[in-house]
Amino acid sequence: VAFIGSERTVSHRGAEAASDRDLVLTVKIEDEEKPDLKTHMRVHTGEKPFICGVCNKGFSQQGNLKIHMRVHTSEKPFTCSVCSQEFSLKVSLKAHMCVHTKEKPFICSICSKIFSWKQSLKNHMRVHTGEKPFICSVCSKGFSQKETLKSHMRVHTGEKPFFCDVCSKGFSLKAILKTHMRIHTGEKPFTCSVCSKEFSQKETLKSHMRVHTGEKPFVCDICSKGFSLKGNLKSHMRVHTGEKPFTCEVCFTGFLQSRTLKTHMAVHTAQFSCSECGKNFVKEIQLERHIRLHSEERPFGCDVCKNRFNHKHCLERHMKLHLGEKPSIPELFSLITN
Repeated sequence: VAFIGSERTVSHRGAEAASDRDLVLTVKIEDEEKPDLKTHMRVHTGEKPFICGVCNKGFSQQGNLKIHMRVHTSEKPFTCSVCSQEFSLKVSLKAHMCVHTKEKPFICSICSKIFSWKQSLKNHMRVHTGEKPFICSVCSKGFSQKETLKSHMRVHTGEKPFFCDVCSKGFSLKAILKTHMRIHTGEKPFTCSVCSKEFSQKETLKSHMRVHTGEKPFVCDICSKGFSLKGNLKSHMRVHTGEKPFTCEVCFTGFLQSRTLKTHMAVHTAQFSCSECGKNFVKEIQLERHIRLHSEERPFGCDVCKNRFNHKHCLERHMKLHLGEKPSIPELFSLITN
């Protein structure tokens, strides 16, 4: 028995004749199979002789080029019988049907999570294996998903394709825009299980929970003081470095924190001024306390040693000496000057 294409031929001739025919048939069979072998060899050689005339992308098989052309022609010959959505590939339509059937035939062997598509399961497996095959060409950071790498690249390009309809602010990720929109809507979907306080972001709730747990995971390398928020540690470090990044535009005084600068700015718009030195105060009571520096008035007296002070807090610091407590250097300086 020998085969030529899809035909079958049976020979009942003599041995010699059959041998000759078998030889002929063998040659013809090889000639038929050569194109298939040649196509297969391109897997190993990487040869892609079929080139797209639009984008110059190469393909190893003519059929693949034909399918690819639908990208440019927008041809979608496969239509869903349920929702009429169209697809360029038959396999895409088959995968789409799982949306309607709710079928999830692909199961993770590790955590038993189920998926509608085989590719989704393949991508999910990287969670367990730690595989990150998609590498950033700029910073070499690895990602488990191609789409995640694509989104990451915007960090380097500065691209912000997602815009807020309310304030026109741009964002690199759609998820960040979604979170931002809660500023305008006032939505706070994350609620503290202890005090019922609501938050617009999950991370903010996570940080807030440390108020109840007392957890302080951010520790100063210099003095070992702990903080519940990373931002608070960053602000604290300025105590050691002496950095004062917030500067008053009026008097150029520097401050460790922005809120301290904000409080200070009221001094320049204050209504109450000292007639002796010209210093301004936001509140009248502050001016009254300050005036005592220029006068001999000492309304706060010590019941132990009869020393008198112009401010209540100076008396409180002084009392530490009688109680055996050691005042700090700034407190001692304040006591001496008073």
